[in-house]
Amino acid sequence: METSQLQHTNRQYEEELRDLRNNLLKMGGTVERQIADAVQATVNRDSAMAQRVIADDAEVNRMDIEVEELCIKLLALRQPAARDLRFITTGLKINVDLERIGDLAVNIAERALELNQEPMVKPFLDIPRMATLARSMVKDSLDAFTREDCALAEDVIRRDDQVDQLNYQIFRELLSYMAEDARTIGRGTRILFVSRYLERIADHATAIAEMVIFMVKGKTIRHMDKAQR
Repeated sequence: METSQLQHTNRQYEEELRDLRNNLLKMGGTVERQIADAVQATVNRDSAMAQRVIADDAEVNRMDIEVEELCIKLLALRQPAARDLRFITTGLKINVDLERIGDLAVNIAERALELNQEPMVKPFLDIPRMATLARSMVKDSLDAFTREDCALAEDVIRRDDQVDQLNYQIFRELLSYMAEDARTIGRGTRILFVSRYLERIADHATAIAEMVIFMVKGKTIRHMDKAQR
């Protein structure tokens, strides 16, 4: 009887761990879509789509609470050790990063609503490129988490430099526009905010990738320079 009960408990525990992984992936898929839709709303001047991104924030917040509660339950009731403990604590931190990514997508949508009320400053060429790169980093960081793939996580971390370069390039271009025509300052500043939000999304994807390496190797690489890694 005790053996049967232990097996049941173990199966239930494994199911809860799978639920945690699946819930994080579902949340990740939602915020990826938010990023894509928010940038599309900006580029296509689609205010209805921007409003949908903002409305989706409630669902992301609901998932955030659900994942957090599951992690706390696992830590409190299962008393995990070693690898399982790292998996659950990593899930808890990934949850925070995903919720913040969702918030940043909402910020982009809010800037889109403002920009859509005024003439365009310049074609949005680099913003979609930056968004595609940031989205791929979010997706691949979660794939690395699911597959426990440190090589993919390290590739995500390297890509952060490309996003930073695009952010700087956009900053320089918009600064030139605003210097030439003071009437573009308000619109240019909003586009700079969009670029900054995408750069922050990439930072959160990088943080997820760093946590994957911690989960798999038990090694903390945050605050290390590249040579130390």
